Amino acid sequence: MDTVILISQVIMSVALILTFVRVVRGPSLPDRVVALELFSTTVVGLVGVYAIKSDVASFLDAAIVIALMGFLAAIAFARFLERGGPRDD
Repeated sequence: MDTVILISQVIMSVALILTFVRVVRGPSLPDRVVALELFSTTVVGLVGVYAIKSDVASFLDAAIVIALMGFLAAIAFARFLERGGPRDD
């Protein structure tokens, strides 16, 4: 089980790095918003894997809070863009 957890943590860490590159180099604001949503989802996955590894259930509460914050941020950006916010695409 430790090997599977290690492999999943490495893969998710690489995904975080690539997502951060997309956030920085994204050609437009909507691309950056999607990348931020993916970033928060990947962090939730990492926290979940760490909760499984450490057998501490309260990390799952933190993962739920991170997921809700990411969802609310995506909704806020969507409303901002819908109301005519600055776009560079």
